[in-house]
Amino acid sequence: MRPTIRLPLRAVSRCRYAPLSVPFKALPAASFSTGSARQATEGAPVTRPGLADKSKATKKQFADYDLAGKTYVVTGGARGLGLALAEALVEAGGKVYCLDRADRPHQDWQEASERVVPEWGGSLAYRKQDVTDTEHLRQTMEDIAAESGRLDGVIAAAGIQKLCPATEYTTQDAQHMMAINYTGVLQTASAAARIMLRQGRPGSICLVASMSGSVANKGLVSPVYNSSKAAVVQLARNLAMEWSAKGVRVNCLSPGHILTPMVRDNLREVPGLKDTWESENMMGRLAEPHEFKGAALFLLSNASSFMTGGNLIIDGGHTAW
Repeated sequence: MRPTIRLPLRAVSRCRYAPLSVPFKALPAASFSTGSARQATEGAPVTRPGLADKSKATKKQFADYDLAGKTYVVTGGARGLGLALAEALVEAGGKVYCLDRADRPHQDWQEASERVVPEWGGSLAYRKQDVTDTEHLRQTMEDIAAESGRLDGVIAAAGIQKLCPATEYTTQDAQHMMAINYTGVLQTASAAARIMLRQGRPGSICLVASMSGSVANKGLVSPVYNSSKAAVVQLARNLAMEWSAKGVRVNCLSPGHILTPMVRDNLREVPGLKDTWESENMMGRLAEPHEFKGAALFLLSNASSFMTGGNLIIDGGHTAW
């Protein structure tokens, strides 16, 4: 048996907490995000406040979020979530084109266009476009890029939903939903990437998926919709792999339950569904479209310059249980 060796113990000094040399100002947190730190911060650069190079300082705070002089396209932008995301880009100074299949924009879009503040430098325009018409979609993108002289980002938010048990789903209905929710997203991203890669300027693409693409969404009997959103999440990863090294980033935004016109229709169809969904997330309520504006701005701006292939889940903690 080896002899025990006793070492002299040194006095242990108490920890001292040195104050920060610069004041810290708390930033507003995402109002409908909790339990999602990994998704929200993955790949994002972290800097200490007050350590910016003063020689490069400008009059604008958070210049990485400034979209002045840049052009963006949002599909499904006539109303609902797509319109809210488009407004976020406009408020940051971006020139935004909303694409949707209606001949004329919805009344919600008209009201949003009246809220545009010219002094902020942004603008909102509308173009009729069915995302299942690939050739016309590509031409619309080319026309917008030619008119603006550039294309900096795209949000693919067009999508539909149908509540129906799997045993009753027809092939035609399934193909129609996948044509819009998946193929339409693929072709939107591809049409934008063709332009971005050609112009040799960094670009960002956001594919709108859903938390339903990550979990079996309790109470939402819509197997094809949920599957289409899972496909979009995987699509973002693969497109990011193809294009990121060439300057085009691709990420997903996966919202939880939002009180959009489409969801309100679901709630009318299924009594008690609202209570079920509210009880399933940590915040005990459903989201409003405007609560995702900050996420859209983050993903489409330079603030997320080192994020690609990610899936930003904002669901009130639903998937964190």
